[in-house]
Amino acid sequence: MSSEVDYYELLGVERTADDKTIKSAYRRLAMQYHPDKNAGCKDMEGKFKAINEAYDCLKDPQKRAAYDRFGHEAFKNGGNGGGFAGGGGFSDLGDIFETIFGGNGFGGGGRQQTRRGADLRYDMEITLEEAYLGKSTEIRVEVSASCETCDGSGAEPGTGVKSCNQCHGHGKVRAQQGFFIVERTCPSCHGAGQVIEKPCRSCRGEGRVDKEKKLTVNIPAGVDEGTRIRLSGEGEAGARGAPAGDLYIFLHLRRHKIFEREGTTLFCRAPISFTTAALGGTITVPGLDRTEHKIAIPAGIQSGKQLRQRGAGMPILNGRGFGDMVVQIDVETPTSLTPRQRELLEEFRETETGAECPQSTGFFSKIKEMWDDLTD
Repeated sequence: MSSEVDYYELLGVERTADDKTIKSAYRRLAMQYHPDKNAGCKDMEGKFKAINEAYDCLKDPQKRAAYDRFGHEAFKNGGNGGGFAGGGGFSDLGDIFETIFGGNGFGGGGRQQTRRGADLRYDMEITLEEAYLGKSTEIRVEVSASCETCDGSGAEPGTGVKSCNQCHGHGKVRAQQGFFIVERTCPSCHGAGQVIEKPCRSCRGEGRVDKEKKLTVNIPAGVDEGTRIRLSGEGEAGARGAPAGDLYIFLHLRRHKIFEREGTTLFCRAPISFTTAALGGTITVPGLDRTEHKIAIPAGIQSGKQLRQRGAGMPILNGRGFGDMVVQIDVETPTSLTPRQRELLEEFRETETGAECPQSTGFFSKIKEMWDDLTD
């Protein structure tokens, strides 16, 4: 294919296309015309080379500006043109590999780093009182810990490691696949670049063994449902001396008998007699701070009214101060009356004028008005 074909036309994009659009078009065409998918087809191979030449030019802001102004003439007579100008081969094979596959290309020849151990999760249930006060507790977890026999190296004491014969210590091997050179993790040393001469008998060369660990967890005051506590380095040990992962403690609050929690606010429902609601009084609510809070009930309070006690709620996590306690009043109607109580209530009903219960009086007045309107 002639290299004089317009680069934008080759990639199927407008001249005003942005970098993202050009890259997307290139990746799609590179996969379509890759020699591995069209083995033996010279036309496809030429198309693939031309596509790479076009992209190599248009991805560079300076080259693209020169091409937009002068076309292919900008790269003749010594000009720095596309990736195949004058050479017929890739200008940067690693860059093309990275563009298509998103990898690291072929720039790194060093040993692959050993991966750290896995993170672990531990779910812990605590009471609301423990969340209020905070606590220190011990837990037991089953983890892969560093082998004490070989000190995590994986090698039998007195022996060592040697460079891998297959990858020569690089941790990676390369293989030709059609038009590309593909780099893979070494199957012999699994990317470590080294092999153990004599594996440890305790851990079989892994450098870690399964064991139970006893850990101390400090729970700060004010934690809530789903609070996460991180214990650095207490997760799974890494293979052959690699750093250990972390252990995450997820906290869950046990349902409380009296209180419900919303942030730093504590809610509870307090039933009171209808006489206390009518005449007023005082009730006592025990707080999580181990003190008794006296709540003043104003005369004439209605069911559902909420009374707030400042500073009697949950502590602010990692801060200063406390939330509030909110007490919702539920007026309870008596279900069992003595003859004397019934007599007194009958006397009260005979003396009612309607002013004692303005809400019910207003409601039934509206009912009467609606009925009169319907019957007119």
